[in-house]
Amino acid sequence: MAFRASARITEDWQHFGFAVADGVATVTFSRPEKLNALTFDVYADLRDLIAELPHRGDARVLVIAGQGRGFCSGGDVEEIIGELREMDPAELLEFTRMTGAVVKALRECPLPVIAAVNGIAAGAGSVIALASDFRLLAQSASFAFLFTKVGLAGADMGSAYLLPRLVGLGRATELLLLGDKVDAATASSIGLASKVVADADLAAETSALATRLASGPALAYSTTKVLLTRELDMDLGSAIELEAITQALLMKSADHAEFYAAWTDGRKPRWTGR
Repeated sequence: MAFRASARITEDWQHFGFAVADGVATVTFSRPEKLNALTFDVYADLRDLIAELPHRGDARVLVIAGQGRGFCSGGDVEEIIGELREMDPAELLEFTRMTGAVVKALRECPLPVIAAVNGIAAGAGSVIALASDFRLLAQSASFAFLFTKVGLAGADMGSAYLLPRLVGLGRATELLLLGDKVDAATASSIGLASKVVADADLAAETSALATRLASGPALAYSTTKVLLTRELDMDLGSAIELEAITQALLMKSADHAEFYAAWTDGRKPRWTGR
């Protein structure tokens, strides 16, 4: 791939499952015995993998899922919280910046991200799902932004920025202050879930959406995601100008030309993501 550094792309990720097939990259949290609780290494690897993904050239969408009964129960109490108690303020800040970097990477990654949430998504697990573009929930799934329940700020990893923009300030205040469990039906009613499906259908629904995104106009999808992120804090005039420039550029893209050729020929477009 052009404009990539000489360092090799990482192929072996030791702290979660990772695979790419037919344009779909899949990260699978793989500590089912601990409801996929996160460790320092999982945070660091996830941050680095998401940064690498756009440079691989073989992935057009990212799916994040969890093995076993849950998506992700947040930071591991034994392996993280115990050690954090022994750290000085500078080390603690390094850690909190690292966890925030995972969310920043998810939002700035030009690939669409799907969180396939089965069972519990709590603490940092709930924020990882929140930072994804699509949240497909099994009926048994639930969220819990439980930071205040452990004596920490409910505003963590960008949750106080992202959640109000998704569900509104009132709902976000309730969820982040109280930290109560939110079941799948409630998540759907407040806009926290993109879709709720039967537990047995979660894998198939996730695969269908991932395939649709991977086989579609990838450049259009990625550009749309980037603009949605960038325009969150723009005034209307700036947003309209950015969209005008972007749209003019995409009108010269190979995919837009392919659309017109396919329309002329009466066939389906063959998207290249260019």
